[in-house]
Parts: sequence; structure tokens; C-alpha cells
Amino acid sequence: MVDAEGRITFDLPMPADEEQEGRQVLLRLRPKKGQPEKTLHVLDLEPTGDGRRRAVLDGQPVLQEGRWDVYLLGGAASERRRLRPGPRDLRALVAGHLRDRPTPLAVRIPYVTKDGYLAIRAWLRPAHAEAAGIDVTDRSMTVGARLHGTSLREGAAVRLRLRGGNGTVRTLAPRAGEDGRSFSFTVDYADLAAETATGSGVWDAFVQPAPDAPLIRLARLLDDVADRKAVYVYPTTTIADAVLRPYYTVDNDLSVEVTRAG
Repeated sequence: MVDAEGRITFDLPMPADEEQEGRQVLLRLRPKKGQPEKTLHVLDLEPTGDGRRRAVLDGQPVLQEGRWDVYLLGGAASERRRLRPGPRDLRALVAGHLRDRPTPLAVRIPYVTKDGYLAIRAWLRPAHAEAAGIDVTDRSMTVGARLHGTSLREGAAVRLRLRGGNGTVRTLAPRAGEDGRSFSFTVDYADLAAETATGSGVWDAFVQPAPDAPLIRLARLLDDVADRKAVYVYPTTTIADAVLRPYYTVDNDLSVEVTRAG
């Protein structure tokens, strides 16, 4: 179960014939391919009085951004075993985008891996721009978003940066809401296709709240969806010989893909 403050409670049924003492839950930050594991977090398991054991991951310390695998530690063989999930109560996360968040922004979403194990997807960012609705037409896309941890000031800009484009950036003016945090912007597909000079490419979306402020990646993190890329699929639009589509990356960040025919 996850509460609105990000606290995660693990309830584990423990068979009576298994050793109970010394049991713990281990969270392991999944290392990059070929790298050793470095970051571990251990939680004690306490009896609940109904034959189960419970471990609680509080809001502090925050988890480093990445994917955390969950293990059961201890027992007679002092082994560690990956845990498989039971029911996951994520209702408190569904409306997470409606609340103002402190900074740094720390997000945790339990999910099931492709091979059926329990894991936690974590994000940790100095400030955040939460993407909301994306309206796609045959000529453009319009994105609504809201800032957490900062607000728009004079000279704010949305910047689309071409990956591998040697610094190629398209700058757009955001339309700010009355609260100074909500904003929207429109991307003209013909202009974006024309500036993708190498044929095909991916544009990553950022907002810069003020001319001297660091860029903030636009993403959608504040709900119960750990992996959005294959879930939120937006229609493609064809402009001349280019096909464009907005999409969420494997990190749930917002980007626009431009693909040339052939």
C-alpha cells in the first residue's frame, strides 16, 4: 500500500514453518548493465499479530532515481529472494497531480516487472513540470502542464531540444495561467519537421521558468503509472514526408519523434 505522502507498506505472509527472526526487506537500486550493485536500503519486518510481517518505507530517506528491486532477506539459509507482488493499493497516487509538491520532488510507484516480480520506480528531481493533457490535431499538438517547486517568471520559455542535434533548440512561448504555475504551449508540426534537418530525430521537451533558471524536463510522474510509454499512445500526424508523434520515454519524460518516409 502507498499513501499520499509516498510511504510504502509491505505486508508479507510468513509460513509458520519458516524462521521468523532476522527477516528483512531489501531494496536494491538496479545497476546499469555490467555494473555492480552499489545502493541498498534495508527495512526491518515486524509482526502484525495476524501471522504476517510488515515493513514500512517512510518518506525519508528519499530513494535515488531509478528502479529498485525488492527482496526478502534472512531465514535459515541467510538467502535473499526476490518478492512477487500481491494486491497493490495505489489509490492514493491516482490524483497525485492535483497536489502541490515540495522540492526536491520525490516520487515512488510500486509496479510489477516483466518477469513478474515486485519493484519500485523512483524519481528524484530538483523541480518538476507535470505534463497533463496533450491535444493532437492534423497540424500541431498542444500540451498543458503545471510546475512544482517553482513558478513561471518574465522571460519563461519552453524549449524543445533535438537529441544529437549539436545544440539545436526550438524555443516557444508558454501561455501562463493565473497561478503562475499552470501553463500550456503549442508545437507547430510543420516548423518542427522543417528543423529536423538530419531526416529523423527526437525532440525532448523542457521548460525554463526564467531566463537564468535551469531547464526542467517535462514529464508525467504524479499518478499510479510506473511505465507510461506503452500505455499512453498518441496518434501520429503526417506533414509532407514527415510523420510526427508525441510520446513518453522509458523515464516518463515527454518527447516528440519525427520520422521521414523512407
